[in-house]
Amino acid sequence: MTSTVYSSTTESNPKSSWCLVPSEYLDKPRFVIKVCQVLLSFLAFILEEVVNSCVSCTALYFFEFVSCTAFLFTLMLLILLSSPLYSRVGVASWPLLDFLYTAGIALLFLIASSVFASDNGKTSVESCAVAFGFLATLAFLLDLALFYKSNGFPIKSKDGAPPSNGVSAQDGPAEKEKLNAVANGTEEV
Repeated sequence: MTSTVYSSTTESNPKSSWCLVPSEYLDKPRFVIKVCQVLLSFLAFILEEVVNSCVSCTALYFFEFVSCTAFLFTLMLLILLSSPLYSRVGVASWPLLDFLYTAGIALLFLIASSVFASDNGKTSVESCAVAFGFLATLAFLLDLALFYKSNGFPIKSKDGAPPSNGVSAQDGPAEKEKLNAVANGTEEV
C-alpha cells in the first residue's frame, strides 16, 4: 500500500538530473572521448609546467598556451554539453560550434606538439609532455571522426537545400495566397 502512494513522488526523474549523457548534442562515446581530451591536455599542461629550463622557450610557451586553452575550453564545453546549461547559453548551433572548436584545437595541438617535439631540450619531462600532446591530438581527431560518423558535416551548403513546398524555381512560381484577411473572415479589397 505504501509503495503505491509514494511511487509517483519518489521515482527518479532523469530529466531533472544535472548530467544529461546521452544528451541532444553529446552521446556516451563522445562524452568519454571529451573526458579523455580534458585529462590528456591537462597532463600535457602539467608536464610542460614542470620543465625547469628551456632551450627555445618560444616552442615551450606555445605548447603551454595550446594545452592550457584546450584543457579549460574543452572542460567548459564538456560541462555545457553534458548538463542542462547548454539551453541557457545563447548558441544557435551547438553541433557547428563543437565541430569547429574540436577541429581548431586538434590542428593547434598538432602544430604545438610538432614544434615542441622538434625544438626542446630532450629531457624526459619534455618528451612526456610531447607524448601527451600527441595523444591529446589523437583524441581530438577521434572525436571529429565520431562526430562526422554520427552527425555528418555540420556546415550545410545552400546549393543542395531542397526547395520549399516541393516546387523548384525551374517549375515556375509558387502559388500566391492573400495572407491579410480581416478578423471577421472577409478579405480586404
